[in-house]
Amino acid sequence: MAGIPPYILPMFEAFLRRLTATDPDPLSGDDCRLALAALLVRIARTDGEYARVEIDAIDNILKMRYNLGPFEVIKLRADAEQLETEAPDTVRFTRAIKDKVPLEDRAEVVEALWEIVLADGTRDHEEDALMRLVAPMLGINDRESAFARQRVVSKG
Repeated sequence: MAGIPPYILPMFEAFLRRLTATDPDPLSGDDCRLALAALLVRIARTDGEYARVEIDAIDNILKMRYNLGPFEVIKLRADAEQLETEAPDTVRFTRAIKDKVPLEDRAEVVEALWEIVLADGTRDHEEDALMRLVAPMLGINDRESAFARQRVVSKG
């Protein structure tokens, strides 16, 4: 896990073990936050450009969803950026989230992902492809994902 300070390494290793464990226990609140934040970072980085507008959108989602202050948001996003780099492939990562996060929260995750995809004003092919992969793996069908995207567009 190159690039991660040694004192943080045990935290990420423990998190990844919990995320990919075979036991059915749901993730704790803090772990759910980190998993969602890392998935948001992953979708933002998919097109090869991690734009300021996407970072700001991630910060806003985390702030609003978890009622965090600015320093808490920055720390959570920084942890998520590191975790996203070290997390397993998207399929395993997303399946692990599906297994640990309740369905109603996963629908909100898809809406948050669409917020990031649409944050820079363009729908990139790589981002669309990842959304077509991730939404069903989270248990959200194409129709529900389209409705989530429409809700984001109407808010914007």
